[in-house]
Amino acid sequence: MPASNDETDSGVAPEPPFPDSRNVIEPDCRRCPALAENRNCISWGTGPLDADVLVVGEAPGSGNPDADRWKGGNWTGKAYTSRHSGRRIRRMLERVGYDERSYYTNAVKCFPASEEDPTSNREPTDEERANCRAHLVTEVETLEPNVVLATGKHATKSVLAAEDRGLEGFIDSVLEPVRCETLDTWLVPILHPSYQDVWIVRMGYEPEEYLAEIGATLDELVDGTDA
Repeated sequence: MPASNDETDSGVAPEPPFPDSRNVIEPDCRRCPALAENRNCISWGTGPLDADVLVVGEAPGSGNPDADRWKGGNWTGKAYTSRHSGRRIRRMLERVGYDERSYYTNAVKCFPASEEDPTSNREPTDEERANCRAHLVTEVETLEPNVVLATGKHATKSVLAAEDRGLEGFIDSVLEPVRCETLDTWLVPILHPSYQDVWIVRMGYEPEEYLAEIGATLDELVDGTDA
């Protein structure tokens, strides 16, 4: 996965504070043997349990035990803290006024290590996504968020799967709210932070316009106005 270019949003807002807690759902979960064998920590969700927004990523990064704490969910055991994507999405949410009102998690809670390179990730399998879906549903039921903000295609598919729904044409779904009746919340897909610099322009947005649209969409849904 390519690293995102932080130049587009660095220096505009202070660094979001590093998450200092996590919400453990099933200690030492071993539903996925391959993931359990290769992980250092289960990267459970991080944030306030009364959050308005539940941010869902695909899976935690590998992390670096010798680096600063925010550089890896697999070593910290906290969701969405990895060097590129995690820091960037937390900064984006801070800039639109929602970082302290957001809870961060992943559709798959354990780092899916590549067989060829254990420090590199592979895509989680369909079985691994299905095994971890109960944890994601538990988080939604616990938080009762106004909005689930799914970052990228795979996170969006995982949320929709909990509704027994599929996804066609991810790019067309970006920033288009979907009412999830089973989960009793709104789903808003956005671009994965690692790919947004490429796709923002292709979608016809300038970076600031895209960020403003995320903020406006959250404001509308969190305030309880029908989309």
